Amino acid sequence: MKTIVICSGGLDSVSLAHKIAAEHELLALVSFDYGQRHRKELDFAADCARRLGVPHHVIDIRTIGAHLTGSALTDDVEVPDGHYAEETMRSTVVPNRNAIMLTIAFGLAAAQQAEAVAIAVHGGDHFIYPDCRPGFIDSFNAMQAHALEGYADVKLFAPYVTVSKAAIVTDGAKYGTPFGETWSCYKGGLRHCGRCGTCVERREAFHLAGVTDPTDYEDPDFWVAATHAFAAQEVR
Repeated sequence: MKTIVICSGGLDSVSLAHKIAAEHELLALVSFDYGQRHRKELDFAADCARRLGVPHHVIDIRTIGAHLTGSALTDDVEVPDGHYAEETMRSTVVPNRNAIMLTIAFGLAAAQQAEAVAIAVHGGDHFIYPDCRPGFIDSFNAMQAHALEGYADVKLFAPYVTVSKAAIVTDGAKYGTPFGETWSCYKGGLRHCGRCGTCVERREAFHLAGVTDPTDYEDPDFWVAATHAFAAQEVR
């Protein structure tokens, strides 16, 4: 299956790129610059493309991102600390982000005669991000079938949509993903902060998967308190 992977440079999408390269025909990686404060993730996507020997297309949609205000990822809003599934993490939502990116990626895929676009949304995203849920994936697939009818047959491939991030770590290890060459932290500093939702989720995923975490965190132990606090809230 000739596939284009949407790759942010994060653990999930880089693992997916390695999976596709091993199981299918990886045509290219496509990344999006939407004005995210953690733009350094794009450098890790570029490294992944070089490592896998495929083109890396960076699509500049900063003019669109500038209008999607109110998100901690693109606006002057503090990135919250804590567990990934906490209500406070809703401040990291960029409205319709995946729908916008996928629409562009499908156009690119059709033009390049690809058979699929792959995206690394996963089960842990469902609580916060509506455009990461199975219903969205199915609906987007159906919409694109109409949008490209008679011109191209491109499918949306989301193999992680019902699994945990820990399962992605396990899968990534299987395909030799160099986890130390991925970026997750939403704060975009010199090192992973270890405190924002994505850092906590990343650290917890390695722990649950039983895989050594090579990430250099500013606060490597915060995840323990954050996950315990969230679990206590869930019990209440």
